Amino acid sequence: MADVVFRPATADDAADIKALIRLVRINPMELDWRRFLLASSPDGTLAACAQVKPHADGTLELASLAVRPAWRGRGLARRLVEQLLSQSPRPLYLTCRSGLESFYEKFGFRTLRADELTPYFRRLQKLASAMMGLFRNGESLLVMRLDV
Repeated sequence: MADVVFRPATADDAADIKALIRLVRINPMELDWRRFLLASSPDGTLAACAQVKPHADGTLELASLAVRPAWRGRGLARRLVEQLLSQSPRPLYLTCRSGLESFYEKFGFRTLRADELTPYFRRLQKLASAMMGLFRNGESLLVMRLDV
């Protein structure tokens, strides 16, 4: 993929990261540029991003995976996930729409049952269930974990 450069974010990328997250309409909270891995075009345009963010309970979450619509279908999400997984300790959690379950299963993530959720993810899933109108086509919020 010679037309894309994968690199850690810099402070100069913070506004572009926030703009991309808003564009794809995912959680805009806790977007600390220092945790992000980016895929950008040779001219520096942000094509995709993702982060691993820590939570107060010590869990780590693969989060904020976003690909600009014009760059979709080129394997950028897969490459970002692979690179972040190669440098992240386990277990690693993520939340996603149920329609993305099969994408993350390819990396070894599995959907957690309610009794396996940490208090943080239990609260998050409860909040999402209360706001089901946010999801399209009857989708739900999944919490997944990678153990190995």
